[in-house]
Amino acid sequence: MSCTTCTTDKTGIPKGCKSNGTCASGGCDKLSVYDWLGNMSLPGHQKKFDHIEVRFKNGRKAFFKNEPNLSINIGDIIAVECKSGHDIGDVTLTGELVKVQMNKKKVRLGSENILKVYRKASQKDIDIWQEARNKEQEVQRKARLIVSRLGLKMKLSDIEFQGDGKKATFYYTADTRVDFRMLIRELATMFNIRIEMKQVGLRQEAARLGGIGSCGRELCCSTWLTDFRSVSTSAARYQQLSLNPLKLSGQCGKLKCCLNYELDSYMDALKDFPNPKIWLQTKQGTAMFQKMDIFNGFVWYVYKDNPMQWHQLTTEQANEIITLNKKGEKPYNLEEYSNELIIEEPDKNIFENVVGQDSLTRFDKPKRSKKRNNKNRNRNKNKNSNQNNPNQKKNPNQNKKRPNNNNNQNKKKVNPNQNNANKKRNPNQKKVNPNQKQNPNSKKS
Repeated sequence: MSCTTCTTDKTGIPKGCKSNGTCASGGCDKLSVYDWLGNMSLPGHQKKFDHIEVRFKNGRKAFFKNEPNLSINIGDIIAVECKSGHDIGDVTLTGELVKVQMNKKKVRLGSENILKVYRKASQKDIDIWQEARNKEQEVQRKARLIVSRLGLKMKLSDIEFQGDGKKATFYYTADTRVDFRMLIRELATMFNIRIEMKQVGLRQEAARLGGIGSCGRELCCSTWLTDFRSVSTSAARYQQLSLNPLKLSGQCGKLKCCLNYELDSYMDALKDFPNPKIWLQTKQGTAMFQKMDIFNGFVWYVYKDNPMQWHQLTTEQANEIITLNKKGEKPYNLEEYSNELIIEEPDKNIFENVVGQDSLTRFDKPKRSKKRNNKNRNRNKNKNSNQNNPNQKKNPNQNKKRPNNNNNQNKKKVNPNQNNANKKRNPNQKKVNPNQKQNPNSKKS
């Protein structure tokens, strides 16, 4: 989702989101909530819920009470109360869904932490707010230089100015406790504002800054995920994943949150599988567990004396052998179970790649060699000549070379009806009319 300001210009260069995720259209908002009750009218005797949800920079949200009873809609820019001065934010949710969100985040009605709404933001308030937002990048650069000069072991990840420009909150991450009293003094004297330092975790830092994950999509924590549950390496073990920290860690350096998404389905599937620690006892020998296929329901065992030969069994067959061992019985061997196994051939219509898409080069024309093109041209010429003379019979000896006979080459073809052009005519000779009959009695001159 994006608004018109995030598209490209006429030259094709991307504009980028100048609002940094605070577009009025709502297309670039992080952690946005769809108001599916917005088109429904309330009954006549019921009043509209007087609390609203306001969003600030990088997905930070808070609830405020609409004491002036203003007509506020989603997307309005309002001025709200804060500990010192006022702040500017965007309205993201109104009505009955605010009550649901407050119950979800365990915010009680009438608590002292809920502040009130002052007014709708004027143009002067918006100008001061935008001016303060434009200074954040330069202030962050100078603050990092001061941190490096003081030798503090901390990382400044983000800065958020208050709507009136009188206060700035510095978000940082650190492994140990940091004494930043000298840092606050220098920042306050340099920028002439009130400073507040707030430490956040690595997951919260990634959620504020955003980014692209290994899946090619935006980070879940910066788009929709608000509940950061702990992720352990056992989630990767249950899913038969290799314990490679480079592949299992996300942008924040911690284990990926998506490892918990399919963990419940894997746990349900593993209930039918035998315990890998249990060995199978047969008359031929003891069999040890090697690996399992969760999707197809297969397990592989090997004999302790012959570890090179693997025997494939189903989960039902393995559980059957375990129950026999508990009763004190032993099957003869595993071959009689593996021979009964009928493996179905996979469907031929399954896509070859993982995603199930066609090749990206399916529309490209294949390159042909020049020799092949010349042969095709000669064939087309012969076909066209034959199509022009359909009644013409093909001579099988047409393409054959004739033998060279010296006698035939020296001979000249003579036409009997043709007069000899080399003979000289007599000027006194009379011309003979071919149509005139010749008199046999006439004498020759």
